[in-house]
Amino acid sequence: MLNPDELRAPTNVVLLVIDGLGHEYIMEYGKRSVFTKHMKGRITSVFPATTASGVTTFLTGVAPQQHAITGWFMYLKEMGLVAKILPFMPRSGGLSFSLTDVDPKTIFNQESIFDRIGVDSYYVIYKELLNTDYTSATSKTAKGIGYQTLTDFFKKIKETIALHNDRKYIYAYWSEFDGLCHRYGTNSTEVFSHFKEMEKNLGAFLETIKGTNTIILITSDHGFINTEESRTIRLKEHPQFADMLTLPLCGEPRVAYCYVRPSRVNDFERYVRKTFKDTCELRRGEELITNNYFGLFEPNEKLFDRIGDYVLIMHENYVIKDVVAGEREHYHIGNHGGVSKEEMFVPLIVIKVK
Repeated sequence: MLNPDELRAPTNVVLLVIDGLGHEYIMEYGKRSVFTKHMKGRITSVFPATTASGVTTFLTGVAPQQHAITGWFMYLKEMGLVAKILPFMPRSGGLSFSLTDVDPKTIFNQESIFDRIGVDSYYVIYKELLNTDYTSATSKTAKGIGYQTLTDFFKKIKETIALHNDRKYIYAYWSEFDGLCHRYGTNSTEVFSHFKEMEKNLGAFLETIKGTNTIILITSDHGFINTEESRTIRLKEHPQFADMLTLPLCGEPRVAYCYVRPSRVNDFERYVRKTFKDTCELRRGEELITNNYFGLFEPNEKLFDRIGDYVLIMHENYVIKDVVAGEREHYHIGNHGGVSKEEMFVPLIVIKVK
């Protein structure tokens, strides 16, 4: 689909990641867009199909099997708690772990892709994310460049391309599409309006970088599926099930990691197979590692601790959620993390600008 040799000749290689922009969305809502004009095809996201896992793959060049970042909520055995991994803080909120003398590199312990490719590297991200623990731990030697708006986003990419005529790699990440899908759903006018705005800005940007010998790869970390409140399983309505767990649910509402009391394993399996039989698939955590759901090759030793004893892979558009002290219950129309084609397939768009 993309020959690696195609990346050797250009002076500038730009990886433009549009968070949440699934292949299925483009094919439904952007049939005559600049995205489909340059579409090479569809590729798969990682498992789970979510930002924490997908973006970490872009930044390390390896699958979750190796980088062991497995979802928004993660049990960190080395710290004895459940964390919101990208903000790098406890699930219930509070200070960043780095302010409590925890080195982010002990959690994000995979080598950065920027350190491996041997050319000047840059990452263009929202200004507020520039110096976060996650960004610092995964960007390493790359130079960070912050933006504030969509127009500014493409302006900063253009300015980075123009910095010098030596070879360079630019990672550029846009997140607003994802936020709108969560809030309004993929079939909303708000999301479609933003999609058209992205296309307009991309088209104008391409005109301004003519003559720079640039190749732009556009893809995403995951797609989206719309869900319904009636298909939301809330653990507060299943106290018997919650009592069988030693930790809050981890992972994602579409792929939940369950840590089960050893004395309640049989009860847990029976409950899921009876009460949740139509809503999810029950799998053992280690089985998913063995069957290469998280990727190929030798797994990171931390992975086994981070996916739980059992994994609930939700069917259709079901989600499962719990709430811990300090959290406010909320409902997202759009969700991701599961194995549907809408969530798993992302575009591979290749634009060559001579």
